[in-house]
Amino acid sequence: MVTFLFMLFICLLIPMILFFMSRFIYFKNKLNLQKLSPFECGFDNSNSARVPFSTRFFLLGIIFIIFDIEIVLLMPIPLLSLVDDCIYIFLFIMMLLFIGLIHEWMEGSLDWMN
Repeated sequence: MVTFLFMLFICLLIPMILFFMSRFIYFKNKLNLQKLSPFECGFDNSNSARVPFSTRFFLLGIIFIIFDIEIVLLMPIPLLSLVDDCIYIFLFIMMLLFIGLIHEWMEGSLDWMN
């Protein structure tokens, strides 16, 4: 028990020492507007550096990633054959994914043009 407490103490002490050392070493620079502005290769850009991002595109990307990860993780299930009814479980989960896709389509999340 003493060894565990000693190791816990060491594991807490080292990050705390590093944290406080970095606080003492850190020099706070004055805020410089030139350093905070985006680099534009020496010419004045008429546009802002921040371009508005379509939330519909972001939602479609998230939906794609979710469905892609689910399918990749579920594809090897029939090959495992841990249970005799493994193919039925796989088909049920794929049916749920398909129903979710139809729901997103009917909701209008997959429409690009309005």
